[in-house]
Amino acid sequence: MAVTSDTKLAAEAPALTGGDWLRRIGRSVEAVFIPAMAIVASALLFSLLLIILGKSPQEFYELLWRGGFGTSFSWQNTLVRATPLIFTALCVAVPARLGMVIIGGEGAFVLGGFCAAAIAVPLVDWASPWIVMPLMIVAAVVSGAVWIGFVGVLRYYRGVNETIASLLMYYIAVSIMNFFVEGPLRDLTNPNKPSTKPIGDANMVGDIPGTEVHWGLIVGIVLAIALWVLMNRTKFGFAARITGGNIRAARAQGLPVGRLIVISCAIAGACAGLAGYFEVAAIQGRANASIAAGYGFTGILVAFLAKQNPLAIIPVSIFLGGIAAAGGLIQRRMGMPDATVQVLQGLMFVLLLVSETFYGRFRIFGGKGGGR
Repeated sequence: MAVTSDTKLAAEAPALTGGDWLRRIGRSVEAVFIPAMAIVASALLFSLLLIILGKSPQEFYELLWRGGFGTSFSWQNTLVRATPLIFTALCVAVPARLGMVIIGGEGAFVLGGFCAAAIAVPLVDWASPWIVMPLMIVAAVVSGAVWIGFVGVLRYYRGVNETIASLLMYYIAVSIMNFFVEGPLRDLTNPNKPSTKPIGDANMVGDIPGTEVHWGLIVGIVLAIALWVLMNRTKFGFAARITGGNIRAARAQGLPVGRLIVISCAIAGACAGLAGYFEVAAIQGRANASIAAGYGFTGILVAFLAKQNPLAIIPVSIFLGGIAAAGGLIQRRMGMPDATVQVLQGLMFVLLLVSETFYGRFRIFGGKGGGR
């Protein structure tokens, strides 16, 4: 009987292993196919809108390609716009592993940029860039980590919904920046637009040699890879996934759930704060209302399209950065507002959320006809 049982188990094992392998392949294909179909559907709906407005969808998408990816200049513009999206998408993706939806990364982005400028301005005339720039980075990272980390504290210890809390804290962060930029730290020599004084050319982040793309892109890519390793190849990441899957089971196993939530939120905020630093130190050169450019909100779309995978965030950020980069060309050639591309991004986000209901419903992907 033992021999028979062993023989039976041995015969069934390859089939079970093969089935598991097919299901894993199916889930991987599904994770690409369904978001891709959501993008296609949003493009079709947007084409219908263009036709109603009397515009040519073919011309629009040709200009979209040309403005985002058609030339060397377009590519560089795309990569510059993709850089903050990598950071802000990571701000969404890391807490998502614990089942949290953080949509207020724009607040940490704005606050990080403001704090970086605020600490640099008094040091411009006498301190070395080797002192000022590290202090700016620390100020941006710490302020962002504290800002979103506090959302984690509210979530775990007070039961406050993290989505609402992070969104409300975005408005608080913008108000803090506006108060100082329009008041105590305002540059009185620039009456046209409330801003801090310049951080100084010596404290600006340079470009990658041979390009007009600043070093923030490289930092963002390295950070995305590091966070992928952290969340997929370490005990911390494993504990985070367990917590995100079932918080009661995580507590039963003795995992420090509160610490995991707060640390993950702090890491997320640090990413957004670092994005704010590069926006000030590589693009703006000072803190003003232009920092609040919406990168934090577009990062939500990036993270959802990438399925919260830090590595997938890199190409998705480039894709959406290209769409944003084409806005100016579309405005000039088609006479449409620069914000037209934001309507397309909004459609993508809505249909992406709708597409979540289709996961696990197709037998071709290993689904069983219902649920994920």
